[in-house]
Amino acid sequence: MFTHLLRAGLLAAASIDTASALSQISVKGAKFFAEGEQFFLKGVAYQGTPADPLVNTTQCQEDAALMKTIGTNSIRVYHVDAGQNHDGCMRAFDDAGIYLWLDMDTFNTSINQADPTWTEAQFSDFSDVMDAFQSYDNLGGLWIANEAITDLSGSLTAPYLKAAVADMKSYMSAKKYRTIPIGYSAADIAELRPMLQNYLACGSDYSESIDFFGLNSYEWCGDATYNTSGYSNLQALAEGYSIPIFFSETGCNVPEPRTFGDQAAIFGPEMTNTWSGSIIYEWVQETNNYGIVTYPNNLIYEDAPVPLQPDFDTLSSVWKDVKPSGVAESGYTPSLSAPACPSATGGWQVNGNVPLPTLGTSVINAVAASVKPTAVAAPTSTTSSTTSVARAASTKTSETSETSKSSTMGSTTVAAAATTTSATASASTSKAAGQLAAVPAMGGGLLWLLGLLL
Repeated sequence: MFTHLLRAGLLAAASIDTASALSQISVKGAKFFAEGEQFFLKGVAYQGTPADPLVNTTQCQEDAALMKTIGTNSIRVYHVDAGQNHDGCMRAFDDAGIYLWLDMDTFNTSINQADPTWTEAQFSDFSDVMDAFQSYDNLGGLWIANEAITDLSGSLTAPYLKAAVADMKSYMSAKKYRTIPIGYSAADIAELRPMLQNYLACGSDYSESIDFFGLNSYEWCGDATYNTSGYSNLQALAEGYSIPIFFSETGCNVPEPRTFGDQAAIFGPEMTNTWSGSIIYEWVQETNNYGIVTYPNNLIYEDAPVPLQPDFDTLSSVWKDVKPSGVAESGYTPSLSAPACPSATGGWQVNGNVPLPTLGTSVINAVAASVKPTAVAAPTSTTSSTTSVARAASTKTSETSETSKSSTMGSTTVAAAATTTSATASASTSKAAGQLAAVPAMGGGLLWLLGLLL
């Protein structure tokens, strides 16, 4: 009975205030803006299974309505099926005041350090995702990759990431789409700070650089503070960064219950002038115990979401208490220059602004001129598009195996076993290494890498 009442209430709430659409998010200097005001993300990771979570309109309405009650204004989705119709779900989240931050890679086309490539096949799939979502005003931004570099040895992957950014921006221009921000979501690898974030944003050619940088960090656990958590170090490395930076995954779950203590710092005076918010990992409860809701009968994304306590109410309370003070777009003049391209060091192996392995204008223009199939109709019933928690534990959102999210505070490391939705997940201060999925080398990628090494 409770479930049916909650379902009815959420759907009723979702039908209210649907007259106005969200304004598009833009990047100006180091800040996001929407409707002339600075935009800070209060988001949740929304996926959990290999199924596309943005095709079932009824389910999206229920989830969006509950998200709205705690102040959510963003969701992060790691993989979608570009061939499906997403109109209903995107409208549901738009009506709830929620933007989408979407990865462009698919289950088979992610960029990773085991065998870094940027191929025509990858570009084709990325362009399909851009085509499918570019018309939605509540598409906040696109990710070029999630944790493609997972440890100190992976820095030679970075030029492939930048090449992908350059080609996707060229494609966006060729298709005459609006300017959609493109960013990268990084594992929190202490040895690569701040070289990776600076490299992806460096140089005078903005058509080759990311528009925003996301950091997946689980350093702040339990009763940690701004200083003991390591956030003061993250702030120091982000000061003066010329593009928006935010936490694309956060929310340590050890010890339980979760405190979400970092939110007060992220949205407070210590960090709010530099950071643009955070995305909490994650919405749905899985075997990794990071979720803030569950669903009836141990299913994922089927029927009305049920808040998990006390974590759901804790996050709601924390977000209600934090009120970041932003600036009006009309009164903001960017004054920061792009960072210098880092030189090769003992850990960072990319020397300066090296030539990128882009695909070339002929490839971009050919794909832009091609006619693509129309998306299939979106379902309204949940029965055909959901997966049980048991399946999700063995077949995750992406090509990862078991990983763990960890936090290092002083000499004590706190780790929680996790099966993540990240493409590959490891970091010295966030996640332990999982099994990498290799992408076959194509299009001369290995030859380019050999030339760079020589």
